[in-house]
Amino acid sequence: MPPWTTANLPDLSGRSAIVTGSNSGLGFETAQQLARHGASVTLAVRGRAKGDQAAARMLASAAGIDVNVGQLDVSDLDSVSAFAQSWSHEHPLGLDLLINNAGIMATPERKSAQGFEMQLATNHLGHFALTGLLLPALVAVPNSRVVTVSSLAHRMAKGFNFDDPMSAKKYRAWGAYGQSKLANLLFTTEFSRRLELGDYSVGAVAAHPGFSATNLQGAASKMRGNSLEFRVTQLMNSVIAQSAEMGALPILFAATAPGLPNDSYVGPADKWQTRGYPTLVDRTDSAKDSLSARRLWDWSEEITGVSYPF
Repeated sequence: MPPWTTANLPDLSGRSAIVTGSNSGLGFETAQQLARHGASVTLAVRGRAKGDQAAARMLASAAGIDVNVGQLDVSDLDSVSAFAQSWSHEHPLGLDLLINNAGIMATPERKSAQGFEMQLATNHLGHFALTGLLLPALVAVPNSRVVTVSSLAHRMAKGFNFDDPMSAKKYRAWGAYGQSKLANLLFTTEFSRRLELGDYSVGAVAAHPGFSATNLQGAASKMRGNSLEFRVTQLMNSVIAQSAEMGALPILFAATAPGLPNDSYVGPADKWQTRGYPTLVDRTDSAKDSLSARRLWDWSEEITGVSYPF
């Protein structure tokens, strides 16, 4: 069977999509391909200027595509609420596809606008709230789908630390990142269960890009002022990592492959899931823990103040 590529993307004309963190890297490649295949795509980005530049690049490479920019800082729940309200008002027919892609990785300890640990706020809590606030728009469209981007780094977390979810007692940059990526998978598992209990046609799946060359890897070392780490990261990106175009394929497959079961997880096909064409992949036992998934869901609703209107 030939590998799945962007040539396998269906015609998406008439469908709407939101891609968070889409001004560069995986988000940019994902949004660009969705738009090239006919979707009306909103680039949900923190900086308006960078979003406008990304949209201009997309239009320059494929004239006539439908892309627009929405300002969203996914780490800030006030921004999430404002974006969801504005987008839903401007798109009364609903939402076909939500790609929860925006993320940060192994950054120095910081707090979000609401005082949450920044990696968990950005990678999980903001997307949890965004999905809940957009659920009515997703329900309005038959067979809509939510794709949440996780990472191989979820394997770093042996289980979600409910005793110290914000890493307040001991902050480890990579530990906090791994926990946030585990949260992405637990969210997808519990979201899938609740959707199926309610007999909704909304799909909930997850994907990861393997080891892909984006600016995500170098951001943390720049923030720490570690020039050696930054140079090593750039070398690994150029020698070992696959391209952002390849890294986006699992996300695009998860977003558009017909008949994909809820709670599917898509990643690169090589033995270590670091590179290659997309296929269904496995996750750790901690990422399959249904009790932790339900507990994380309840905690996330409480901490964000967003209850899903099932």
